Amino acid sequence: MVSGNIFLVGPMGAGKSTVGRQLAKALGRSFFDSDKEIEKRTGVSISWIFEMEGEEGFRAREHKVIDELSQLKDIVLATGGGAVLSENNRRLLRARGNVIYLSASAEQLSRRTSKDKSRPLLQTENPKQKIVSLLAERGPLYESVADIELRTGEQSISHAVTQAISLLENVGK
Repeated sequence: MVSGNIFLVGPMGAGKSTVGRQLAKALGRSFFDSDKEIEKRTGVSISWIFEMEGEEGFRAREHKVIDELSQLKDIVLATGGGAVLSENNRRLLRARGNVIYLSASAEQLSRRTSKDKSRPLLQTENPKQKIVSLLAERGPLYESVADIELRTGEQSISHAVTQAISLLENVGK
């Protein structure tokens, strides 16, 4: 039996939204995606917020949404790839639920995000190099906040969900 909130962290393209949605469905819980929630509340895209308010403006909005959503009960929340940059976000996630770090190789992440133009940090000359540098910067933060690490590699979504549930059942035992 899995109890409490479940928060997914990890780099863009690791499968937080996809796995999170299916995990919530399997557990009969509400699913939230912090980026989608920000877009819903503001009526504009994450890219637009980055362009108009910069990363700092976006991060302030992100913190507010994570703070609010993490206070709900028995939810699955997929956070944005950079949510862990904030010590306050890491503290909230650790205190308010079980954190799963979805990890994948830079090669896999690059492949999964290569056609996605909605990711402002990857609109660069060399997106794969950007992914490598983001992993170097954020990897230790993902690890520090996580109760569980789940490699999303080449496995199917259903296998990742089954594995996540199994790992969650053993957290704290």
